[in-house]
Amino acid sequence: MGEQSMSFTIQDQFYLNGEPFQIISGAIHYFRVVPEYWQDRLEKLKAMGCNTVETYVPWNMHEYKEGQFNFEGLYNIRQFIQTAAELGLYVIVRPSPYICAEWEFGGLPYWLLKDPTMKLRFSYQPFLDKIDAYFKQLFAQFTDLQINYGGPIIMMQVENEYGGYANDQAYLRALADMMRKHGAVVPFVTSDGPWHDMLDNGSIQDVALATINCGSNIKEQFERLRQFHGHKKPLMVMEFWIGWFDAWGDKEHHTRDIRSAAIELDHTLQEGSVNIYMFHGGTNFAFTSGANYYERLAPDTTSYDYDALLSESGEITPKYKAFQEVIARYTDLPDVPFSTKIIKKAYGKVALKDKVSLFNVLDLLAEPIRSAYPLTMEELDQPFGYILYKSQLGKGRKIEDFRLIQCMDRAHVFINEEHMFTKYDRDIEDKEVFELTAAENELTILVENMGRVNYSVKMNNQHKGIKGGVIVNGAFQSDWEHYNLPLDNLEKLDFSRAYREGVPAFYRFVLEVDEAGDTFLDFSGWGKGVAFINGFNLGRFWEIGPQKRLYVPAPLLKKGINEVILFETEGKASDSISFASTSGLE
Repeated sequence: MGEQSMSFTIQDQFYLNGEPFQIISGAIHYFRVVPEYWQDRLEKLKAMGCNTVETYVPWNMHEYKEGQFNFEGLYNIRQFIQTAAELGLYVIVRPSPYICAEWEFGGLPYWLLKDPTMKLRFSYQPFLDKIDAYFKQLFAQFTDLQINYGGPIIMMQVENEYGGYANDQAYLRALADMMRKHGAVVPFVTSDGPWHDMLDNGSIQDVALATINCGSNIKEQFERLRQFHGHKKPLMVMEFWIGWFDAWGDKEHHTRDIRSAAIELDHTLQEGSVNIYMFHGGTNFAFTSGANYYERLAPDTTSYDYDALLSESGEITPKYKAFQEVIARYTDLPDVPFSTKIIKKAYGKVALKDKVSLFNVLDLLAEPIRSAYPLTMEELDQPFGYILYKSQLGKGRKIEDFRLIQCMDRAHVFINEEHMFTKYDRDIEDKEVFELTAAENELTILVENMGRVNYSVKMNNQHKGIKGGVIVNGAFQSDWEHYNLPLDNLEKLDFSRAYREGVPAFYRFVLEVDEAGDTFLDFSGWGKGVAFINGFNLGRFWEIGPQKRLYVPAPLLKKGINEVILFETEGKASDSISFASTSGLE
């Protein structure tokens, strides 16, 4: 790379600098891997025999608040692409606006929902205008890294699996035009499932090569793609699914047997090109995990291990070795030394140091915002996390009809700071009956955003918090205080304040280490919440599993004292946590 005469074209097959080229790619999402480990993961990709890396691009993290852009740290896409280039890897960029990816809101930013008439993923001009403003900033990060200018980027994708959402071809063409306007010169692709009308809905064949996403029956799916193309074009599986993701409450960690996956990989490479999804899944740090919704809400776990070829913590798996053997039939395997020293550490049990109830530090974490009616997170410009609502119910009496209307996703209801009940998903609007026994009664509702849905029709209704209102004895309750709790300011906590059992609380631990190594926070004995280490949000935990430990990459630790804070919402806590050397998914 670095030659001005380099080119990548799509004709009857892929051509790199005029020579036929088979893409053997693996997916790594830079935003799911700490930057200190990008080199390691990419070296392992190359060592397996891949010549290309593919990545999505999450709009919601690059433009966290409208007009405020972030291309640093986990989100330094330019550095990731340059690291791949230094290793001699080519790059496929899938630059949103929508990515799915089991990622919060499929990568769309929450603030789009502040427009009450927003039409996501359609030819709705205000939506297109916001994409245009984003693309102007995003494409400036990597247009000079395209192969035409000596860089590693060989293709870009227009939208993502659009055929499973809608068939607004004008929208797809507007996106492609916008990408060209902002400097994209490499060939374009689309990717869709080969089922139902998806290829017809999501393809713009005169503008972008149609590719497919699937995990089995590759020969049959390729035949369908071949017929769809109408004449000879390269066949490619843009997402060759070799594992699957986990949702909280799943009975077990999803896995796929090695033999069938390896056979399907061989079938793919016999006829076309491939992008393995996922080569390395990584982690949904902080509040970035999305959710699916079919019969019920299925929020994704913090781990995005995916039963991928590298584990969540980057270890080579037996599936990796099986895939390497298949790839060796089609290309020479390079000798790639692994340059990053990675060790695993079991630091053992760490005793609880301090604890304080949420209600006693609420004033430190948020300023109350008053309104006659409850406001949503989006209306209050809050992306993720929790929101707490307070209202005065007055005198003691029987409440015969209490309901939460249009509330998402999980609500803890308290009277005078005593827990009454927890509502979730489909039962959230069910009527409750209870007695108010005090002379004056305060209602508190803590609502958790479990992750905005990332796929299908429910995406159009993802306002978090309370949208409709709260019914008290048949009428809407008015006069509310709102406390935004994105939990990005925990340095303001005061652990000298009071603690009470059975209510949401913060717990503080001190982990002292001689040497920083990859480790896993075991949250056995704890209910539900989110964990932080040295101020970094590791992600959600929930006792229902299947995930039982949170991955802590060594770069998040420092030699000596490390502060760990758990925010727990169920009133289920222990006097310790522990750190193990394995994920517990084995």
